[in-house]
Amino acid sequence: MSSMSCKPGAPFSRARRAVLLASSVAGLGVAAPAMAAAVQRPDAPPLRRHRLSINGGSFHVIEQGNGPAVLFCHGFPDTAETWRSQMRAVAEAGYRALAIDMRGFGESFAPPDASQYTSLHIVGDLVGALDSLKIDRAVIVGHDWGADHAQRAALLRPDRFHALVSISIPYAPRGDVDTWSDLRNRGLGERYYALDWIKPGRETLFAPASQSIPAILYWPSASPPPGQRWDPIDPARGMLRPAPVAAPPWADPAYVRHTVRAFEKSGFRGGLNYYRALPLSFDLMPAFKQAVIRQPSLYVWGAADGLCRFFHPTTPSLEELRRFQPRLVKQVRLEDVGHWVQHEAAQRLNEELIGFLKGLDAG
Repeated sequence: MSSMSCKPGAPFSRARRAVLLASSVAGLGVAAPAMAAAVQRPDAPPLRRHRLSINGGSFHVIEQGNGPAVLFCHGFPDTAETWRSQMRAVAEAGYRALAIDMRGFGESFAPPDASQYTSLHIVGDLVGALDSLKIDRAVIVGHDWGADHAQRAALLRPDRFHALVSISIPYAPRGDVDTWSDLRNRGLGERYYALDWIKPGRETLFAPASQSIPAILYWPSASPPPGQRWDPIDPARGMLRPAPVAAPPWADPAYVRHTVRAFEKSGFRGGLNYYRALPLSFDLMPAFKQAVIRQPSLYVWGAADGLCRFFHPTTPSLEELRRFQPRLVKQVRLEDVGHWVQHEAAQRLNEELIGFLKGLDAG
């Protein structure tokens, strides 16, 4: 799950100023042939799989369709397979869809040291994937931690990423203090979920994956009753509570089984290193303080997502969002949808993605 800072209950203008004083952070979220067979429609464009050598490591990338490139980046705890519905939709619409198992996840390179998970490392992986596949530029789409790093990619390499779609994570530029320090300064050090996750050895919280993955899919979604859904600053409503169901009704059982198997194999250290590396990324990017993303952009979020409600307790206006994304085309607030937009509202997200892509083509 992602982790930027906003004061619950504050107007977005004041809450966002608090966010902008910190660096942004994200994070909920391997491709297995069995999973591909389970969800691939016989009439869909064929799925292709790659093992790419990038920055000294081996990365797993899946690809579908032909045309202008669209690169999908997942969050924690997830893999490239989370994007299968979106990949198929954009491939059928005439685009070349690619999704990468991000560093530390699935079948991709997973160094144990958190210092190897800064924004500079992750953006380097994304650029390396384009280089390996001889792609000059791409639209970049990210969810959760993937959205956070997609935003960094848009900032660092506008020559390679010419448009941005952020899902579940609004953009907040680097400010004066890193997010974890900001949250502690605001008295949330014992309440905010991620400040527990960054402690040494907290990988044990997620074992076994057969219990933690269904729980993380269920509680942050819109499936639980409103008063029981995940709240990022209420430990009693944490996302690691045992889930009452094996999988939420919106989750493809094959996707859930795949994700469980992936984390049984990889463990959770790589994913938690994204949280641990956040202050390091902050220290490496002073030149990007208050930086503006100037590419055409789209922001999609679920109204029942506890994380988004923490970032902006009230729906932000386009004027507010465009302060740091002046070419934001629109924001899409999805009612009765939680954190897992790409699954809970797959068709609606697919429609918004294709509409955004077609708008770029028309422009």
